[in-house]
Amino acid sequence: MVVTYRPGHLADSRAAYELFEASLTDLGQRLGVMAITNGDDPAVRERLWDERRPLFEHLARTAEHFWLAEADGQAIGYARTILRGGVRELTEFFVRPGLQSAGVGRELLARAFPADGAARHRVIVATTDQRAQARYLKLGVYPRFPIYYFSRQPEALTAASDLAAEAITASDEALAVLRELDEAVLGHARDEDHRWLLANRTGYLYRRGGRPAGYGYTGYRNGPFALLEARDFPAVLAHAEAEAARQGRAHFGVEVPMVNQAAVEHLLARGFRFDAFFALFMSDVPLGRFENYVCTSPPFFL
Repeated sequence: MVVTYRPGHLADSRAAYELFEASLTDLGQRLGVMAITNGDDPAVRERLWDERRPLFEHLARTAEHFWLAEADGQAIGYARTILRGGVRELTEFFVRPGLQSAGVGRELLARAFPADGAARHRVIVATTDQRAQARYLKLGVYPRFPIYYFSRQPEALTAASDLAAEAITASDEALAVLRELDEAVLGHARDEDHRWLLANRTGYLYRRGGRPAGYGYTGYRNGPFALLEARDFPAVLAHAEAEAARQGRAHFGVEVPMVNQAAVEHLLARGFRFDAFFALFMSDVPLGRFENYVCTSPPFFL
């Protein structure tokens, strides 16, 4: 088999999605968990593509590196990274099942996830696949904590708080505030992602005494949430859950770093359940205040 490598483009988004879906379904089967509910159903895969197409196209448009491996004219693997505020994040790395130990992954990572001067840090929200983990460890990127998906049927509820929530749009003023909050919590800015989030979800800025205290996004998918004070998570997550109930959604879920004790305690007390399938946050050095953070769902990027 002759494998060639080329830069990926926006037109490759569907091929990338198909590789992602096939690889994740295979991983779930090997781990004995359901990574994608009914992922072997063609109708489900088509619906998921419709839902995830905006995300895949956003990642293609704003990628730093996007590489595809091909054999016999067919895509057999891809890797993609974004660069935000000097932080390089590997958003995707998938190789078609059956070809995952043939050196394709090594070549893709060398092209898409280099250790060079363009990035001051490297991070990954990774699956627990042992073969991929071994590659990441060899690159000097180590697990810091797990990320679990908590969910339940939403209910309209309130939590005592002195926070005020206001809907936000992608104005220069709003982006400047979001940038400051990200730098305080994550350690880097990411305007490109906020523009996409504000176009696809409802964003809220939370204020205390008129001053920004954090932000959060709700919609069919939720997150990210970044708060200057972790103690505010019960009120903010209650607000997001109540919004989901008000909109008549049957499901409300969030991707929670397990170092965020305030969020975990609130969700467990509310009767949320967490999935058996989980991700790992990996980085070259410890960074960020993830006890003050809830990730973007699905967690392709922070």
